[in-house]
Amino acid sequence: MDTLTQQQQIELEAAAFRRLVAHLDSRKDVQNIDLMILAGFCRNCLSKWYKAAADDQNLPVTMDAAREQVYKMTYDEWKAKHQLEATPEQLAAMEAQQQA
Repeated sequence: MDTLTQQQQIELEAAAFRRLVAHLDSRKDVQNIDLMILAGFCRNCLSKWYKAAADDQNLPVTMDAAREQVYKMTYDEWKAKHQLEATPEQLAAMEAQQQA
């Protein structure tokens, strides 16, 4: 990695982010709560990190725009089409994960 320029590093990181977002977009069956339980982050986290990065650079990106970058649609649209009600088991696992 010492041979990469800073621009090449940025381009690789951006490509990896785009691939992660595309992968999550292809797996709409995977609920955010499941991601939080298993990995400690979800689509909402990625949206918040995207927004924070924009804020760090004083770029005019709204939270809604950041979510659309990750969800590939509005957040409300995604919730209506893909988000299921959390099961008692999911809620219990989330609670256990947060207390660990």
